[in-house]
Amino acid sequence: MGDMSVPKTKTFFNISSFQIIVMFRRGLFYSYLSVYLRMFLGLSVTETTLFATLPMIANVLCQSFIWGSLSDRLQLRRTLIIIGEAAAAIITSVVWYVHILPVSRHAAGYILIFGMTIVEIFWSMSNIAWSALLSDLYSAKERTGLQGQLASVGAAGRLIGILCGGLLYDGLQRYYDGWGFYSGTLFFLASITMMISTIPMFFVPEGGVKYSKAFTEPDDKNSVSANNNGNGSRSRQFTIFLWGMVFINFGINAINMLKPQFLALPDAFNISNRMMSYILCTGTTGIFLVGMMIKPASQRIKDETLLIVGCAVAIVYLLGYALADNIGMLFFGDFMSGAALAIIDAASYTYASRLIPAATRGKQFAIYNTSLMLSWGLPSTLITGPLVDYMIGAGVSQLFAYRVAFVTSSLMVAVGAAILIYNFRKNRAAQA
Repeated sequence: MGDMSVPKTKTFFNISSFQIIVMFRRGLFYSYLSVYLRMFLGLSVTETTLFATLPMIANVLCQSFIWGSLSDRLQLRRTLIIIGEAAAAIITSVVWYVHILPVSRHAAGYILIFGMTIVEIFWSMSNIAWSALLSDLYSAKERTGLQGQLASVGAAGRLIGILCGGLLYDGLQRYYDGWGFYSGTLFFLASITMMISTIPMFFVPEGGVKYSKAFTEPDDKNSVSANNNGNGSRSRQFTIFLWGMVFINFGINAINMLKPQFLALPDAFNISNRMMSYILCTGTTGIFLVGMMIKPASQRIKDETLLIVGCAVAIVYLLGYALADNIGMLFFGDFMSGAALAIIDAASYTYASRLIPAATRGKQFAIYNTSLMLSWGLPSTLITGPLVDYMIGAGVSQLFAYRVAFVTSSLMVAVGAAILIYNFRKNRAAQA
């Protein structure tokens, strides 16, 4: 256990087990949380986005200034994952108990938001260690395919989680909407799942530079020369790449908090909890199917090209939701969202890993993760949430206001794709 002699097949089995359990928990808990905050606890659209924004700010700050540096100094990966998941599991159950104490539902919503912010501090320990561990154990030429495979197994877990969350949200239709959260059922199940997820990690190598040398091999074909100075400094190419990913991730995730609310609008689609779970599972199916195709695709197509393709698919998804006038278009749009996520997550991670020196993976992956983590809440809080609230307050229909938010998100993705294209062309010119 933790020995460098552990075969890669066994290692992959264990990290896949961790991934499927983690994604089950995310699908179970987060797919309906914004609906709970908006419809049951009565928060505004912008206020509901805070449950992602504040925790993600805490996440990136801790990754950047605490856990990333600690991981590099101690060269510990697996240990931080286990500690982070276990601590988050305990605190999640405490958050449920505290948030049901006040009489005011509005106050309960804010207690839940601040409580999950504390939970995220410990999840950030797990997040940064996970990113570094995968690069420690796999070479650059293996990482895109690995990310695709993990996306597929994770999608299977998320799909089951979404279905279970939909069933438990109203207690199998025996209770009321929001029962799954208010009764504590979803909190406790999420906590138990986190504890279980630590079990396979005990059978994964610790990681660190010494494991990176033992498990990986040079990959001249896919190397990126712009950052081969080995001193751990961040290259200009990496910086421009990060800015592109900020726009792309912000665009894709700016409507994540709003999408369940959009589907549940009484004067529009009025989707039931059960049907909503089916639509969201379509996106997860997209991740699963496309994730399986990424490994063979990555052997023929460069990561740069895959990234741009993923952006194009994301724009189709967002515009599809903006123009949807029937449930079939919603299913199509959500499938495309899953396909886009699978492609972009795999290709961007591998491209970033080729720019980051092994000795500073903790610090520099913390910077890379920032563009993703903040996108889960910040653009909703600062852009799409206030936009929807303002338009509704101005007398515009809720349906039209949400549609404008989807179009705005697609424009952000387009800007990010343009930045990446500029960066890739400039790098090719420098190497010519």
